[in-house]
Amino acid sequence: QIDPATQRMASHRKLPNILIVGTPGTGKSTTAQMVLQSVPSMRHIEVGALVKDKQLHDGWDDEYECYILDEDRICDELEDSMESGGVIVDFHGADLFPERWFDLVVVLRTDNSVLYPRLQSRRAAFVPS
Repeated sequence: QIDPATQRMASHRKLPNILIVGTPGTGKSTTAQMVLQSVPSMRHIEVGALVKDKQLHDGWDDEYECYILDEDRICDELEDSMESGGVIVDFHGADLFPERWFDLVVVLRTDNSVLYPRLQSRRAAFVPS
């Protein structure tokens, strides 16, 4: 059952909000680009790039080689866009965001035999020569 707050928010949107989640290398950005080709009036927000560009983090974690996300600031940054609708959000997980923001959640998975070489080639592309 859909709660009333979610129903009110969704009824104001002209286009749906879509969340695409999956581990790195599963094709989140590729899938988002395919949707954008069909519905060019939608917007794609890649959360990792947003965090980096808008400094929505609490620094760098050397052990895990990633930013320490400031979840409250990320949600604050996205709130207005989500209310108006037509947004495709691309992130690793769904638990960061309020359920009411999304009309559809797509979870991507890829077999490890495909995923591992894909991630190795990405890593090689970022290693300075």
